[in-house]
Amino acid sequence: MQVSSLNEVKIYSLSCGKSLPEWLSDRKKRALQKKDVDVRRRIELIQDFEMPTVCTTIKVSKDGQYILATVVTFEILSDDYSKIVFLHNDRYIEFHSQSGFYYKTRIPKFGRDFSYHYPSCDLYFVGASSEVYRLNLEQGRYLNPLQTDAAENNVCDINAVHGLFATGTIEGRVECWDPRVRKRVGVLDCALNSVTADSEINSLPTISALKFNGALTMAVGTSTGQVLLYDLRSDKPLLVKDHQYGLPIKSIHFQDSLDLVLSSDSRIVKMWNRNSGKIFTSLEPEHDLNDVCLYPNSGMLLTANEAPKMGIYYIPVLGPAPRWCSFLDNLTEELEENPESTVYDDYKFVTKKDLENLGLTHLIGSPFLRAYMHGYFMDIRLYHKVKLMVNPFAYEEYRKDKIRQKIEETRAQRVQLKKLPKVNKELALKLIEEEEEKQKSTLKKKVKSLPNILTDDRFKVMFENPDFQVDEESEEFRLLNPLVSRISEKRKKQLRLLEQQELQAKNEEEEEPEGKPSDAESSESSDDEKAWVEEVRKQRRLLQQEERAKRQEQLREDRQTVLKPQFYEIKAGEEFRSFKESATKQKLMNKTLEDRLRLEAKHGTLNVSDTTVGSKQLTFTLKRSEQQKKQQEAEKLHRQERKKLRRSAGHLRSRPRRGRPFH
Repeated sequence: MQVSSLNEVKIYSLSCGKSLPEWLSDRKKRALQKKDVDVRRRIELIQDFEMPTVCTTIKVSKDGQYILATVVTFEILSDDYSKIVFLHNDRYIEFHSQSGFYYKTRIPKFGRDFSYHYPSCDLYFVGASSEVYRLNLEQGRYLNPLQTDAAENNVCDINAVHGLFATGTIEGRVECWDPRVRKRVGVLDCALNSVTADSEINSLPTISALKFNGALTMAVGTSTGQVLLYDLRSDKPLLVKDHQYGLPIKSIHFQDSLDLVLSSDSRIVKMWNRNSGKIFTSLEPEHDLNDVCLYPNSGMLLTANEAPKMGIYYIPVLGPAPRWCSFLDNLTEELEENPESTVYDDYKFVTKKDLENLGLTHLIGSPFLRAYMHGYFMDIRLYHKVKLMVNPFAYEEYRKDKIRQKIEETRAQRVQLKKLPKVNKELALKLIEEEEEKQKSTLKKKVKSLPNILTDDRFKVMFENPDFQVDEESEEFRLLNPLVSRISEKRKKQLRLLEQQELQAKNEEEEEPEGKPSDAESSESSDDEKAWVEEVRKQRRLLQQEERAKRQEQLREDRQTVLKPQFYEIKAGEEFRSFKESATKQKLMNKTLEDRLRLEAKHGTLNVSDTTVGSKQLTFTLKRSEQQKKQQEAEKLHRQERKKLRRSAGHLRSRPRRGRPFH
């Protein structure tokens, strides 16, 4: 790309050669320059395609040679940039030729959009008025305006085939007019048709975008984020596509070769099939979008962002590259035919959702991520390293998920029940009801849901161990949960119904019944602070009355009880030790070692003697209990009895015999 300046007007030459990504390292660039001579002649992409301020509208001339971007609404009347009309926000209309400013006029009310009718050379202006102003460029004067039934008109468009003029009103209707007779030929109520079963509408949908395609097709965008596709022969839409963001649709374009519709709001550009509504691809730039333009007969997409810079995106599947950047097609063919190392082999393309799964969203804006189209490029080595750290058992989990999906498919026709735990069933049912309500609100508002206690492993013991059973009769439970009493009976009925269903499922040998969402009844006054305070006071009074009744009952039982002395018999061989002995022993343990040794010597259980080497020898005599003394006395008597009964064995001693010894 080459930039030249003439009279403080920048002119961009977009056909000066190929360009390399600006985030490519210098080492990689030098390596490519050594291998390919053509790479040396490439000119780096100059990031100067920007505005001094925010860009709101972007368009391409009919010959495809010029790109125009402004902060106001404009229309190109010629094939190139030689005739342009600008609509300012101060009611002025400016006409510019190739040489510059030509003429300036004014409309009665503030304008919002306008269209040019080529057969009659009329400009149709719509805005903060019920009238559609007509300015004839051939005669140079205003014609009688068209009177609509709307209070204000937002957008308008003219069908290029038969010249039908359509305007989108603030009431959510589209009025179609025939310029030949200046009469209204039809009205479409798009606000009523945009409301579907899955959409949540908080305000009246107004018309924010309008686009014709061919003779019979028209697309309408609403301020609540819906795109309606109409056949002009019917007042019912063929297809209603919701962006799911709740933001006004800003622009709509058609891509005929692939039957695609491109619709955009301030956050995303969606490309979807006009027949089935299936999403083909999407684009989420870093900055908010103001306008989107599709380069004619090519796969080039231009965006006007909230930031001064404008984005140019190339999508090869939509069509050929423009003539001034035909090298993109050659580059695509080279990537398909040549398996050798190329510019992008060392990088991995990831979307924003991929970054969320990897936990790398904090790297957006850093040198580790390079913005490209609707995603980012990151180093392939970093990607594999983070992927391994996040999920080291990816294949095993994938296999288990496939097996689980097969099992779920076989259970699709079975009776589905809520599976409640064995412990704290009522608490689990309450959490399930809250989770269902949270999921409904999440689907409507598109906010991130928080984890539930039932699915958290840290609290699974609470629903398995009976020691964690909640005591609903305790004082703490009744004071901390004053509103539980209002819904406890309803929940208990539901619990009994679920238990009956579980018992029936067991009899039918159903395995692992799964929960089926049910509409949980909620307390209408849960958010009422006054009712909550009254309920707490009521529970406190009831607890005080119950405590007073318990004390009176205990006092009555104490008066009726007659205390009688109880006697205990000591077992044979045991001795009775009074509390005085325990106190004496405890007092002795508190004394110092010197005092205890002196006391032991006094009782005769300690003997101190001097040795020959000058040291002292302590001999302790253990104190025996009465039972030990009796046992030792019995052993002594037994030994004495054995001595009395002992007989001498001296007569058994052998004597020498006479005669010849026996050999």
